[in-house]
Formats: sequence, C-alpha cells, structure tokens
Amino acid sequence: MNVLELSEQEIQRRNSLEELRNLGINPYPAAEYEVTAYSDDIKDNFNEDEKREVCIAGRLMGRRVMGKASFAELMDSKGRIQVYVTRDDVCPGDDKTLYNTVFKKLLDLGDFIGVKGFVFRTQTGEISVHAQELVLLSKSLKPLPVVKEKDGVTYDAFNDPELRYRQRYVDLLVNPEVKDIFLKRSLVVKTMRVYFDEAGYTEVETPILQPIPGGASARPFITHHNSLDIDLYLRIATELYLKRLIVGGFEGVYEIGKNFRNEGMDRNHNPEFTCMELYVQYKDYNWMMSFTEKLLERICVAVNGKPESVIDGKTISFKAPFRRLPILEAIKEKTGYDLNGKSEDEIRDICKKLNMEIDDTMGKGKLIDEMFGEFCEGTYIQPTFITDYPIEMSPLTKKHRDNPALTERFELMVNGKELANAYSELNDPIDQEERFQDQLRLSEKGDDEAMFIDQDFLRALQYGMPPTSGIGIGIDRLVMLMTGQTQIQEVLFFPQMRPEKKAPRDKADKYVTAGIAEELVPILQKVGYYLVTDLKDVKAQKIQQQIGEIIKKYKLDIEKPSVQDIEGWNV
Repeated sequence: MNVLELSEQEIQRRNSLEELRNLGINPYPAAEYEVTAYSDDIKDNFNEDEKREVCIAGRLMGRRVMGKASFAELMDSKGRIQVYVTRDDVCPGDDKTLYNTVFKKLLDLGDFIGVKGFVFRTQTGEISVHAQELVLLSKSLKPLPVVKEKDGVTYDAFNDPELRYRQRYVDLLVNPEVKDIFLKRSLVVKTMRVYFDEAGYTEVETPILQPIPGGASARPFITHHNSLDIDLYLRIATELYLKRLIVGGFEGVYEIGKNFRNEGMDRNHNPEFTCMELYVQYKDYNWMMSFTEKLLERICVAVNGKPESVIDGKTISFKAPFRRLPILEAIKEKTGYDLNGKSEDEIRDICKKLNMEIDDTMGKGKLIDEMFGEFCEGTYIQPTFITDYPIEMSPLTKKHRDNPALTERFELMVNGKELANAYSELNDPIDQEERFQDQLRLSEKGDDEAMFIDQDFLRALQYGMPPTSGIGIGIDRLVMLMTGQTQIQEVLFFPQMRPEKKAPRDKADKYVTAGIAEELVPILQKVGYYLVTDLKDVKAQKIQQQIGEIIKKYKLDIEKPSVQDIEGWNV
C-alpha cells in the first residue's frame, strides 16, 4: 500500500506494529487463547467473598494511564468490562517494557488483548478485572470512530446509513443497538424452527441453481454452467421442489433460505432475501391461517416479551386471531368498485377511471394486483389475512371450493406490506398445466415476471400429490416488524450496495507525457489533482507549496520540484 493513502493515525499504528516486532512481540499470534469468562458473566455472578480467577479477551476500547497504574476498558462479544493494570503486576521482574512501552505507547484503541487476573470491586464500586498477565492478540491498523457522549448528547456518531451498511463491521462495534437487532433476528429464526420441529415437520434443502425458475412471478438472475453448457437461474422460490417432496411422501417440509429476484431496491426490497416456505399434507388455507397467527404470536413474545411490537410509532398486535378479508371485498371497500364477475376489459376501464398507470402487457390478474397495491395494501397496519384471490392472480393455487373464479389463497398484510403468501395448493395436474399455459401467453405479451412452465413438476403432480397447504414468509420483513425497523437494510448484515463512487483518475503515464516526474503523481493525486487537466490555471508556487507539505508530512525521500520545473509542465 502506498503510504500516501494512509492517515497520520494509520502511519503511527504501522510504526507501532514495527516497534512491537522489533521487541520480539508477534502482533498476530497463532496459538489458541483460552477464554474462561465473559464480561456479562463476570458482572452477573460477582461474589465479594470469592477471589475468582478469570481469563478474558477482547478489544481495547479505552485507557486511562496514571503513572504506575492504569484503567483500561475491554469489549468482548458480550459487552464491556473495566481492567485494572499495574506496572509491577504485569511486569513482576526488572524488565518493565511490557507496561512502560507496550501497554502505554504501542497499544492502540481497537487492538485485541488477552488478560489473566482476578475479579474485584474498585473503590468507586465498579466490578473490574485486576490484570496479572497481559498479552497482545491482534494489532488494529485502522482507528475506530470515537463516539462521544456528554450530558445525554452523542458526538461524532457513526450514523451515516451509506457508511453503516457498507462497513457493517464498524457499525456493529460502535453502535451496540445494531448488534441487538441481529441477535433478535437469530431468535426469530430459532423460534420458527422450534415451532415447526415440534409440529413434526422436516427441514430440507433444495437447489439454489435451477434450470427453470418456478414457484413465483418474478424476474430471475441468469448464470451459465460451463461444464453442462446450460443457462441456470438463481431461484426465485423453493415452492416447486418442496411440493415434489410432498409427492415423495413427506408429511411436512420447510426450508429457510435465500431467494433471488432481479427487481428494484427500496426500503422493503433487496435482490437477495431470506424466505421460509412450509408445505403440509392434508391441510388447507384455513388451517394455515390459524397455524400462522399462532406462530407469529409466539415469535413476537420470544423477541419482545409480549405479543406487541412497536414500529414507526405504531403498536402492532400479533395476538391471534387476525382479521380475515377477501381481496375483492377489500378493493370494493377502498375504491367503491365491485370487481366480482368483471372481465379483463371491464377491469381495465375501471383502472383508467381510477387514473392508474397500466399497460397492455397486464392481464386481469396483474390489473387486480396493481389496484390492490395502490388503494388497499398500505392501509392494513394490524395483521390482516387478505383471502380468496381471483384465479388469474394465482397460477399455483387450488380453485375456491365455493367459487371457481377465485382461489383458496391468502396474503398476510402487516404494517401496509405483504408478510406471507399461502395457498391450498393446486394438485390437479391438468388444471395446473392449463394455468402454466395462461402464464406462457402472458409472457408472450411481454410480462417478464410471468411463470415458466416446469414440465418435471407437472410430471410429479401426475404421480399424485395429496391435498396440501403451503406458505411463504419473508424473514427479513418479519424481523423488521419484530424489531421495529422501517428499512430492510437495517436487518441485513450486508445489504446490496452500489459500488463506491471514486473520483476519476488519470494514469501515471498521462502525467509523465505532460513532463511530470512519475514519483510526483501519487503526491499530486493526494493533494487532489486527480486529472492532469486539474493542474491547469493553478499557480506554480501553490503547487510547489502543496507538494512540499506532503513530502514533509510523510517524510518522503523525494526532491521538491522548482517553480520553473512546474511552469514547464505541459498541462
């Protein structure tokens, strides 16, 4: 790495690294460091009458040196704890280098250290560890952002979303509440697994690379397998493979895994997302509604200690049962138009009356979906099952037992967004093939989210699939609801980001062609002259002064050009 790319603190830390090596100290030791206690355990189980020996490890996050004694703050995976370090305890012999040089001068905030000692309470009442041994476990070369708090006001907070999502490792270190969100995420998934396992269902894994992207209406990502010389798709759903397992004789199967959809990004969408899909034989969508609302109530209690969650200032109750509302009734309720029995052309006319943006590629199902999305979806804050979707909207769903124009499907709406989608699954292979053909016609009309025809899945259905109910739940959105977050990026460790913007830079040979020595190029770009043309109309004296400052600051063995040299550059 070019030294000019480093800050003063980074240079200082690299110098400390070199000094440590010169002292014979390995800044990155390989041996296991046996940790016997954690910060929370030490504080929770402190006993005044017991001298407890501990071995702890973590980042050095603070240091107060007071001559022969010092206080340090150590952060481990569970929290923070104070460490009391005295010169004569960690350096019992004549050589005091470990304290006077290493601890006081060569260690930096962010370094990993190991401490052996005993637990005690200071005169001010703080439970601490009295260090008897101190060892460096890893040297940190970049300084952490220092977040300060005074009189309840936070200064220099690391709160820029762009930086936080791009450098999540820093975000987790300096914003403890962020780590709590992800611990709760883990609890959401764990609780869900336990609930399904208790019901007797089997967790399975199905292909992520698929020859046909089926199970949902979405635009897929495409890749190519060189050995087989075929295009493959990152899966958009697990549905069709899980149903094959129901055909194969499993009572209930579920999968928690990544799906991928090549669609827009916003506060509720990421191109890769985690989804849970569950399929259970001999059940219908009514049973699934009851099963789901009990699941969500249980998760909410596990995460929040009660069946309510607060998001965006709104208290959302996951106490079962939830409201059930047919979709056409919902549209009628919000728009005044009854779509029951209406043709595609009639619905298209209604959309135009409602000043909706529509196009000719949209079939009946898409039009109804757009209408619901625009006028209804955002209004359902409390958990609401929207049921009985028109057949055109649900190519994999069983026809409604009382109305063949509808299907036995529900979507669960919470806080104005879809959280879950579920069906009484279509198990009639002839009906399924006809529905796939309808989707093919939509695709030919230009709908790039229409479903592909999966001939192997049709073949599986022909062997017979029992009556089955299935559901898909978006884990990321569920975690948002349980933790009170309004941006999906807040519940993803590493959300998809645009590439970092960098100012365009000329290559070194362009500077050389202009008569500039190559060794000066990094210096000029450090000052901000990224392009040769940036030097135009700048006074030679100013450029010389700026070059001189960099040479002095970074102690570079480079001769400063004269004003005459600079005036001779062809810029």
